[in-house]
Amino acid sequence: MRYRVNRRTGDRISEIGMGSAYLPKVERKTAVRILKTAFEGGINYFDLASGDAEAFPLWGEALGDVRDKVLYQIHFGADYTRGTYGWSTELKTIQKSVAWQLKELKTDYIDYGFIHCQDEFSDWETFKKNGVLQFLRELQENGTVRHIGLSSHTPTVIHRILDEVPVDMLMFSVNPAYDYGHGEFANGSADERGAVYQRCQREGIGISVMKPFSAGQLLRADQSPFGVAMTEFQCIRYALDRPGVLTVLPGARSVREVERLLRYESATEEDCDYSVISGLTPKEDAGKCVYCNHCKPCPQGLDIGLINKYYDLARAGDPLAAEHYLTLERNAGDCISCGHCDARCPFHVHQSERMREIDAWFSKKQA
Repeated sequence: MRYRVNRRTGDRISEIGMGSAYLPKVERKTAVRILKTAFEGGINYFDLASGDAEAFPLWGEALGDVRDKVLYQIHFGADYTRGTYGWSTELKTIQKSVAWQLKELKTDYIDYGFIHCQDEFSDWETFKKNGVLQFLRELQENGTVRHIGLSSHTPTVIHRILDEVPVDMLMFSVNPAYDYGHGEFANGSADERGAVYQRCQREGIGISVMKPFSAGQLLRADQSPFGVAMTEFQCIRYALDRPGVLTVLPGARSVREVERLLRYESATEEDCDYSVISGLTPKEDAGKCVYCNHCKPCPQGLDIGLINKYYDLARAGDPLAAEHYLTLERNAGDCISCGHCDARCPFHVHQSERMREIDAWFSKKQA
């Protein structure tokens, strides 16, 4: 398992995490085995926004004895007081639900306490007015909550909350369908969604990814907006290539599905190549590098996707990206304009021209 570090908290987070949507739907013994298999495979980050209260005792049974080795994100606003999931901004309801979750999880602390499901500005104002934010901060002050998180599908709302609260982790719906304007939660333009990724990278806010498969639609040709089925590995790589992303949180219905997800760690570049999405690129986004690395291998040994990512982030104000670019063994200045990448880019990016642009930009910054 590969791990990524949350720069705000120092936590080492497995790039494959796990959601909880399917666990209450399988037999209890199987659900416990799913969680144990995930942990044994190196997964240490779990989202607990379950669809049913029955999920929580499963974590207590499966991972209670290794609690200090796993990270939980728990949602302030996900209500389980009636047995199934409900959404609430009522303080007393949330207090009762959180206390119950801690008891069932056999723990007395929360790694990431999430401001839950803020998709409208009115949601945020109500969350604050009802005292839920204050309650969350009080728990952080007394050590029950270690870090603050935020879950949302809406870029404009995300920016508003990030302006007001020192958030350490954002849970955001990341997949190529949503980024290209297709699907129920495809909120914001590609540029607006990209600005969320860039801001999180710039400010050290980690992103945990929900809905990486667009509720399974991307895995079926008859439902995918691309007209072909993508694989789990392609969707995971796409999400992990977005700036700021630390972990992807798919669900699993069986031990076999967990084992399948874990094989991502040894997958080939060909297995993870998501360039099939180029067929749906909106006109306004044509010619933009998405860091897919379909252009590899470069005859000069350039990591063209990474060079593009550092450039985009540096232009967006991320000083670490500029530092990382300058420490690359080979950078844009080593491009010989052979055109190999231009011919291979499925997104019609003139990469050789872009390498000259990038080299000039960084050279000017160093001057």
